[in-house]
Amino acid sequence: ARYDLLVWLMTLGRERKFRERLLAPARLQPGESVLDVGCGTGTLAIAATRQVGIAGSVHGVDPSAEMIARARAKAKRRHASVTFETGVAEALPFPDASFDVVLSTVMLHHLPGKTREQGVGEMRRVLRPGGRLVAVDFAPGTRHGLVTLIHGHGHVDASAMERLIAAAGLGVAESGAIGAWGLCYVVGVAR
Repeated sequence: ARYDLLVWLMTLGRERKFRERLLAPARLQPGESVLDVGCGTGTLAIAATRQVGIAGSVHGVDPSAEMIARARAKAKRRHASVTFETGVAEALPFPDASFDVVLSTVMLHHLPGKTREQGVGEMRRVLRPGGRLVAVDFAPGTRHGLVTLIHGHGHVDASAMERLIAAAGLGVAESGAIGAWGLCYVVGVAR
């Protein structure tokens, strides 16, 4: 609950618009299957359900059982069909080629180098051919007031994400700035 309150405060009550901005590079389509790795309290996964519709499916995975419990309760209250599971990025609990889109937002900087590489490799493993990985994280050297004070402990810039994505066997299709809080994104496509 504190995490959700903090995000609400940092977005000045415009969290839905912020989540839509995070999802924009994914270009989600109705009927697609989506995995949100490091889903936290599930807000982004719930937002993804609005874009993929009833023909699509959305799953979220996070190592924190408390976050997953909150995500499940939130999805139930909002009547959102999302499946949440406890798990880690470096050992995703899904079969190969399960998803059209994998999201990784503001979580890669939490992982040490080798684990980060394993996590991106796992994200690649669960993508279908032609599927998209959308990685979003803080760019280095950005300072954005409250966000920096609260969450200034890490970053993974676009060029580092591009290298990680390419090393995992994905083609880098696009990268750029999200336009908020110094966040950057990279879209990788499974070959």
